[in-house]
Amino acid sequence: MNNKTVTTHFLLLGLPIPPEHQELFFALFLIMYLTTFLGNLLIVVLVQLDSHLHTPMYLFLSNLSFSDLCFSSVTMLKLLQNIQSQVPSISYAGCLTQIFFFLLFGYLGNFLLVAMAYDRYVAICFPLHYTNIMSHKLCTCLLLVFWIMTSSHAMMHTLLAARLSFCENNVLLNFFCDLFVLLKLACSDTYVNELMIHIMGVIIIVIPFVLIVISYAKIISSILKVPSTQSIHKVFSTCGSHLSVVSLFYGTIIGLYLCPSGDNFSLKGSAMAMMYTVVTPMLNPFIYSLRNRDMKQALIRVICSKKISLPW
Repeated sequence: MNNKTVTTHFLLLGLPIPPEHQELFFALFLIMYLTTFLGNLLIVVLVQLDSHLHTPMYLFLSNLSFSDLCFSSVTMLKLLQNIQSQVPSISYAGCLTQIFFFLLFGYLGNFLLVAMAYDRYVAICFPLHYTNIMSHKLCTCLLLVFWIMTSSHAMMHTLLAARLSFCENNVLLNFFCDLFVLLKLACSDTYVNELMIHIMGVIIIVIPFVLIVISYAKIISSILKVPSTQSIHKVFSTCGSHLSVVSLFYGTIIGLYLCPSGDNFSLKGSAMAMMYTVVTPMLNPFIYSLRNRDMKQALIRVICSKKISLPW
């Protein structure tokens, strides 16, 4: 007889917030979420409204902003609900649902960073052939492939997690349903789950990261062949914002998952997870809008066009 308890919910204890600080943290996280939501939504709207931004770079950027918006919503909305109710729990079905969308939008953003790196590589190293290489058809195909790959990847891990059995321990040491933490609570064999995580991790994380590094290595190599102040300024203006986002995203991912330590999934692990799930999506709009002249000009054009169209 298999004596196992049916788990109906999990306790999310990654952020042990004292009761007297509940309102303060709720206000802080709410401000962070609204900033993330409105900032990324602004980029999506600007790219749609301004025809000057209908280019491959901004097509990928708008999709990245949409991905960040959804990625942050997957974790932050539940976190805010738990803080307000003072019951940090999530149902079994809700946990699996959160895992699916967390993986979907997390890895979609990962692939979009690769596409943006390749776009910058073509723009700087092959400027005369940029239009032919980065055609609308290619960009559309890339986006379709990214959505299919990430959806399949997320569904595979979610279904593999659904087949696991869980015993009495239902405490997740994170503020969301992290697949890595969930596997530690399973009573059944997790060999297949862990094997697929490592195999797909190479495809989804390591290979894209290597491609980004190669792209920027070639960009730097190309610029150094014709060193000039103007060329250096061009690199920083076109690649600086993207490199900032890549550093923030991969820095925390590598530190948490690829270089794990014994306390990675305690308070320290939750703080690192907060960096790439909350802070990075929140900073992206500021990085791209404040460092990007095209975005500033697009915002001015959209505002001015709305003022002109008003009847008064």
